Amino acid sequence: MLILYLRAPFGAYRPFVAGSYRPTAPFVTPTGAYGLLLNLAGIESRLHVVKLAATAMRNDLPGAKMAIGKLGEPTVSRLLQQLHNYPVGNTGKERAPDTKGGKYNIQPIARELLVGIEGYIGLDGNKDLENRVRLGLARGLAASQRNGRPRYGIPFLGDNSLMIDIIEEAQNEQWPMRPAQWYCRLSEGPQDNGPRPGTCRMTTWIDRNDMSRTRSALFAPSDPISSIPEEAWVHVGPLT
Repeated sequence: MLILYLRAPFGAYRPFVAGSYRPTAPFVTPTGAYGLLLNLAGIESRLHVVKLAATAMRNDLPGAKMAIGKLGEPTVSRLLQQLHNYPVGNTGKERAPDTKGGKYNIQPIARELLVGIEGYIGLDGNKDLENRVRLGLARGLAASQRNGRPRYGIPFLGDNSLMIDIIEEAQNEQWPMRPAQWYCRLSEGPQDNGPRPGTCRMTTWIDRNDMSRTRSALFAPSDPISSIPEEAWVHVGPLT
């Protein structure tokens, strides 16, 4: 088992939505944490196929169990920005001369942003991936390589401008785990126990080219505890 401590000033984990309001999940999602650990391990997750409209995920990525626990409650803030695009049809064409060849369909949108992220990411069930993450942390990201070439990119939290302050292994004799609220998977059916505070839907696998293969589940944070409850562990990665 590997447990990482994470602290960052900002983060954003957006569901698949369109429109003028872009929300975020209330904390780091299993898929977001999975992508972060693949980055630390120096494992390329993207399948580069030119004919696909969206970036596909490789189907040979390592599977594992993950758990997400938060320390405190991040603040949900909102910011406004301009969304520029080339519309289908004639929408907004009267603005085209003003933009001098740029994208002329402009509208304001609101985006949610998590402020003050602190918590734990648990990884279990895949010793090779655990060791690669430890090696990436020990060597430093610049030293990680794949196929003999330096790996590009740095870790970020949901958006490529949201950097991390601290990420390091947490569970050891010098630094015991603090009580955290672990996001536990809820049952969805007649056997469930009704609504719980903080219930949200989080993704456990994303397929951008076939949304029917994207997996998600309902989660709710536990009371603060110093160990990871069994209900917090969820499988991430392709299904075999």
